[in-house]
Amino acid sequence: MTIAPSGTRVRAIVMCLALVSMATGLLGGLSRIGVDLPVASHWADLHGPVMICGLFGTLISLERATAYGRAWALLAPACFGASGLAMMAGLPTDIAGPLMLAGSALFAAVSVVLVLLQPAIFTGILLAGVLALGAGNLLLVSGSDIPDVSGYWLAFLVCTIAAERLELSRILGPRRAASIALIGLLALFVVGACLGLMDQPGRTMGGIGLLGTVGWLSRYDVATRTIRTHGQTRFMAAAMIAGYAWLAVTGAYLLAPAPAVHDYDLLLHAVFVGFVLSMVLGHALIIFPALTGAVLRYSPWLYVPLGLLHLAVAARVVGDLGAFAELRIVSGVVTAIALLAFVCILAIASLAGRRKAVSRPQVGPPLA
Repeated sequence: MTIAPSGTRVRAIVMCLALVSMATGLLGGLSRIGVDLPVASHWADLHGPVMICGLFGTLISLERATAYGRAWALLAPACFGASGLAMMAGLPTDIAGPLMLAGSALFAAVSVVLVLLQPAIFTGILLAGVLALGAGNLLLVSGSDIPDVSGYWLAFLVCTIAAERLELSRILGPRRAASIALIGLLALFVVGACLGLMDQPGRTMGGIGLLGTVGWLSRYDVATRTIRTHGQTRFMAAAMIAGYAWLAVTGAYLLAPAPAVHDYDLLLHAVFVGFVLSMVLGHALIIFPALTGAVLRYSPWLYVPLGLLHLAVAARVVGDLGAFAELRIVSGVVTAIALLAFVCILAIASLAGRRKAVSRPQVGPPLA
């Protein structure tokens, strides 16, 4: 059964769940670093799971379900979105936990089907990332601490983005040996992340894997070519290349001899904010219309929130290195402002474009 036209409304509702999780996660993160906000205390404690499952799990599985085109595949993002809502509402873990596991299992099932339909290296890497997400969620529900499973979540996001870039890199025609090299680099990072990036040998393995992956993307990603274009295409390339820079910083940091005072915080935010959120901003004008049917329009002003986002990451890294509490708080606030500004600018540009299209005179056939 394919997705009916009403499926667009379902996807829009699920997308709203993801956005609610993003708002909850941001508020919880701000509360976690010391910003005095009138939010529930458990939002700070569940900042990580809400962002990973409620936001990224929902968003990425929704994208995959849309690509597959079967109604049952929408159950995966629906479960992830509902788990974020359950965590936000403070419901018992025996409600949010099974929803996370159900979303992981359904997401894995969709990914397996896509591998069978399109056997390729990139679909295999996508599946590996989903399995890492499921393994991390299973460990979390089984009682593991969030820092102990965060490596699995990192593996999920890095594999997902690298696989999607590998698919697009076919334009540049990398040889099969190069694609296999990417598999080896990602495998090195995944193993290191699952062993734990806070300790050896996971730290060294993860650092080498990340640096190698960035080197591969710098050689084969189309973004290194499209950055020379204009408009929306150039904006997307700029967001991706900026994200790769933070991935390289993370890899180099993992190989550094002495960790930062806030080691765990630096690692997660350099990847999740600097790399992943930059990719989300870069692809928003393609992803959101494809999932919801909404028409979004590019504006050069979108570079402002993109720049703010990366300034916030830089502040977070410096704050974590030197244990500057005020700088860490500023970083969190600026990150929230950047995301809010991005949404506002996108909405204003899209509304302006729609009005311009409506006011444009229609040219019809000549009168008889």
